[in-house]
Amino acid sequence: MTLPDTSLRIDGAVRPAGNTFSTLNPVTEQEITRVSAASESDVDDAVAAARRQFDDGPWGRMDGPERGRILARAADLIEADLENLATLEALEVGKPYADTLHGDLPAAVETFRSFAGWADKLFGSTSTIADPTGRERLSYTLREPAGVVGAITPWNNPAMIAAWKLAPALAAGCAVVLKPPEDASLSTLRLADLLAEAGLPPGVLNVVPGLGPVAGAALAGHPGVDKVTFTGSPAVGHRISLAAGANFRKVTLELGGKAPQLVFPDSDLDEILPTVALGIFLHGGQVCAAGTRILVHHSIMDKVLDGLATAAARVRLGDPFDADTTMGPLINARQRDRVWGYIEAGLAEGAEVVAGGVQPDGPGFFVTPTVFRGDNGLKIAREEIFGPVGTVIGFESEEEAVALANDTPYGLSAMVWTNDVRRAHRVTRRLRVGMVWVNGWGVPDQRMPWGGRGGSGVGRELGLAGLEANTTEKTVSMLL
Repeated sequence: MTLPDTSLRIDGAVRPAGNTFSTLNPVTEQEITRVSAASESDVDDAVAAARRQFDDGPWGRMDGPERGRILARAADLIEADLENLATLEALEVGKPYADTLHGDLPAAVETFRSFAGWADKLFGSTSTIADPTGRERLSYTLREPAGVVGAITPWNNPAMIAAWKLAPALAAGCAVVLKPPEDASLSTLRLADLLAEAGLPPGVLNVVPGLGPVAGAALAGHPGVDKVTFTGSPAVGHRISLAAGANFRKVTLELGGKAPQLVFPDSDLDEILPTVALGIFLHGGQVCAAGTRILVHHSIMDKVLDGLATAAARVRLGDPFDADTTMGPLINARQRDRVWGYIEAGLAEGAEVVAGGVQPDGPGFFVTPTVFRGDNGLKIAREEIFGPVGTVIGFESEEEAVALANDTPYGLSAMVWTNDVRRAHRVTRRLRVGMVWVNGWGVPDQRMPWGGRGGSGVGRELGLAGLEANTTEKTVSMLL
């Protein structure tokens, strides 16, 4: 593994900032390196570079097929660098190396490949009608790139979510200023270098690592940005929405969730319970679509509780580079303490501990996988914990299960476990979320739209919807 240069990437140049911040190994709690911390002035320079490239540079005049070829080359370069990228993410984020190597990063590759194919397919529409003047009127639409996109990404899946934001924006013809997460900037900086190697002209992609209240705030509120896309907490998303709205800019916000898993009695529990548990514990629960509210029919409650307790006991906490590790640490001490605070809240509110609930010994930001039995009114069932903590809640009927699932401020995703295909369709249609998994769970399909409703955000990424979210429509009417 080779650490990337930790400087800013602005207008094709690798340049240091006046200040730096530390990035830590969450296993050892020791510093990995120091990363340049972009100032407001640095963000100004990055936005100006993106604006020049979009307005007057070769990127603004490049046709879709050529953009697609660059994105396809980028996908190939990322694929060739998977082991290095996976090492950087495991080192900095703490997610098991194998999970990143075989899960998140291949998804990033396929995202670039998918949008490489979309780059030359930005089609408009046409209509011909009789004009009041008696002449024929031809009306048509042009779908054009939105302009300069400001993208702010989270620390849980930094390279994959960077790909989700970069690939559609670049395919549409936008220029981008990207602020990676301060806890996990290294894989994004490496990704930027690979995109430059693929042939992106200088200034098309600018990367400004830094602190959220400085670099993130400057980017979100910058008057030279035409669209802001953010993945992270609802509190920060609200501030970003206000900053972007002051200039009437397009916004896409993916703000997390509190996904329900609806487990019906006709399910094959022996088959599904490992995946139900995975939905709680993958990446230490630091997944926006984590299924941490497990809604279970009372007739199968004991078997589900036993199965989840067994799954929790089998989790191996440890170093992400150890092949036996199935769960690494949380990202930092603040997040570890926050998650432990939720566990204490569950205990204080009288939830029954089924598994876990104790702090592991030793260094590192580890939290023991924990399962509670409780109800939907508990704090641990209402708020996004972003840790390996699940709450099992009973129901009697399909109607009650749906009502419990929808009784949340979030609306990102849900999982339905049933062997009754009619029930699967009925329940899926009634769930107020952006995505439903039926008898499975995993990385979203980059060819389909991804996003939530309610407290989980606005807008869509991925798929055709994600491409069009980086465009504007212009209507032309011509009298013939």
